[in-house]
Amino acid sequence: MKNIKILLVLFCIVLIQVSVMAQKFQGLVQTPPMGWNSWNRFACDINEKIIREAADAMVSSGMKDAGYEYIVIDDCWQVSRDSLGFIQADPKKFPSGIKALADYVHSKGLKFGIYSCAGDKTCGGRPAGRGHEYQDALMYAKWGVDYLKYDWCNTENLNAIGSYTTMRDAIHEAGRPIVFSLCEWGNNKPWLWAKEVGHLWRTTGDICNCFDCYFDHGTWKQNGVMQILDMQSGLRKYAGPGHWNDPDMLEVGNGMTQNEDRAHFTMWCMIAAPLISGNDLQKMTPETQSILTNKEVIALDQDSLGIEGFRSEVKDSVETWLKPLKNGDWAVSLLNRSKMPRSINIDWKTVSVTDSLSNRTLNIASKDQYKIRDLWLKKNIGDTRKSLKATIPAHDVICLKLYK
Repeated sequence: MKNIKILLVLFCIVLIQVSVMAQKFQGLVQTPPMGWNSWNRFACDINEKIIREAADAMVSSGMKDAGYEYIVIDDCWQVSRDSLGFIQADPKKFPSGIKALADYVHSKGLKFGIYSCAGDKTCGGRPAGRGHEYQDALMYAKWGVDYLKYDWCNTENLNAIGSYTTMRDAIHEAGRPIVFSLCEWGNNKPWLWAKEVGHLWRTTGDICNCFDCYFDHGTWKQNGVMQILDMQSGLRKYAGPGHWNDPDMLEVGNGMTQNEDRAHFTMWCMIAAPLISGNDLQKMTPETQSILTNKEVIALDQDSLGIEGFRSEVKDSVETWLKPLKNGDWAVSLLNRSKMPRSINIDWKTVSVTDSLSNRTLNIASKDQYKIRDLWLKKNIGDTRKSLKATIPAHDVICLKLYK
């Protein structure tokens, strides 16, 4: 009996140790991560010069000061594995090596991210992580990686939960806190299980630089901004500090109109999305720069309450979105999805909306009164005692903060 008790105690100790090991790093990305990723603009045409210049531009453009911190290399940096199975960077594109590149990014006061995939090959046909998860995690830790985007190409017969959990455990075992971004496209409903596995998870397939359309590639589709926004319905309850829904990277500065870029950026902030820009930071127009660095709009995304906004009303192609903020404040965005301008007339005294997720009520109808600030005009525009009358241009947005 004594020996049995000893065995039981040892068994429990092993279970506790396994439980402690089998977790993601805690305390990371308490607000949605902000940064830049190479894919949307450069795809496989990347090298260390482009990444260094992106880090330089993130600082000089004011993006770092606005809260952006991750510089992430997407696919096509890797070329082979050595005789022991360790991943190797393309020596022609990255002659200085990934460690030196990460050091350079860190020297700018930024953090460094990298890409891999759960399958046999990445989406770009490069060596991927399957069967090498612990080796790769060790290498990422050695290089000084802070962020890992992990894709889902060439994963036939793999189980998503198992594959991503294996990589999570490998990262934890390597010992370096790394933000784990699951790029599984929402196929296996990661919002139901990924909270304990990663820090953010893709909810859809890839985005494209189109406001309201999709690109059909035959076997797969890229969705426009509005299509992806609609796909977020019902998912807000799964997100919060340290675990975020990811509707994919920003297309701001990649070919849409200024109105569309502004609406896109605003809505990603309203739904507490990761703000990962995907434009050429070296060639930003002043308009693109002003959108990406609007600190007042970014503050909605980075609000410490960590609650996604929601669509409360649709009228004449204009959607009203509300987002509860800390200190009892609210964000209100009026999104015009029409190709024509739309006039609005909001009688604040009729507004009474309850959000069951945050257990908050915006009750202007009976008691509450707020001051109003227009976050794109960057000025106060009165209070809720007076109706709001305005015209919203096509594919544009009005973004307001209601505060006491």
